[in-house]
Amino acid sequence: MKTRITELLGIEYPIIQGGMAWVAEYHLAAAVSEAGGLGLIGAASAPPEIVREQIREAKKLTDKPIGVNVMLLNPNAEEVAKVIVEEGIKVVTTGAGNPGKFMELWKSAGVKVIPVVASVAMAKMMERAGADAIIAEGTEAGGHIGSITTMVLLPQIVDAVSIPVVGAGGVADERGFAAAMMLGADAVQMGTIFITAKESIVHSNYKQKVITAKDIDSEVTGRSTGHPVRSLRNKMTREYLKLEEEGASFEELEYLTLGSLRKAVVDGDVINGTIMAGQIAGLVKEEKSCEEIIHGIISRAEKLLKM
Repeated sequence: MKTRITELLGIEYPIIQGGMAWVAEYHLAAAVSEAGGLGLIGAASAPPEIVREQIREAKKLTDKPIGVNVMLLNPNAEEVAKVIVEEGIKVVTTGAGNPGKFMELWKSAGVKVIPVVASVAMAKMMERAGADAIIAEGTEAGGHIGSITTMVLLPQIVDAVSIPVVGAGGVADERGFAAAMMLGADAVQMGTIFITAKESIVHSNYKQKVITAKDIDSEVTGRSTGHPVRSLRNKMTREYLKLEEEGASFEELEYLTLGSLRKAVVDGDVINGTIMAGQIAGLVKEEKSCEEIIHGIISRAEKLLKM
């Protein structure tokens, strides 16, 4: 399946794995790339040397393209940006800010820069800044989100920019993939379904919470702080929403979630940890390999798109 994104990134299928903090490490990234998509290592707030190690370990498992997701709020972002160039990474996705200050460094090294955006205005700004493509992420997605749905946001961004657009948020099967392509996307980005992949090192408790989730089981916390996050509901989200309702300070809310994603992903504490996942979790019913996920979606989507 050839699109502008497969040509740009040198990948076989127009599927990108989300750069999820703690989840998107080298085992998963390498498995997605080996299966023909683009695997991403989520740098999150990791120190630069950890990111370097993750890149090197991924390269031992695959010789296909892999990328790194850079969280621009990370105090180590500048050092991580340099590590990406030094380690020969050719694709970067960015979130939580404007990658403008790293554009010259990355572009001169031949790195393709693909920012995640949640509005048309941001998409236009990123195109002007020199982005090679855009990820249009709807509010259905897990983790940090905007306010516009994928179905509404994606076609408006496609119409607003001339560079390739990747649809993200609410995609976990061939129907979502086909819908995104019909709305003008050149690829999709998926996160939630890869949490449950066999190659994912996420704790089995976390995977089971995603697999058993129903359509109404996600919750958005942090609206009062201007940093909304979508997770599966549990004791932690209930406490957080109660504190928000009572007008708790930003510091109090931050303290509640300190280290909570690691608690869920690594320790399997799905009661007090943060179980980031998208609204599409209710559609994810079993653990599959990355190859089964990607090849299954592509083969079935091709039939839908020919109808």
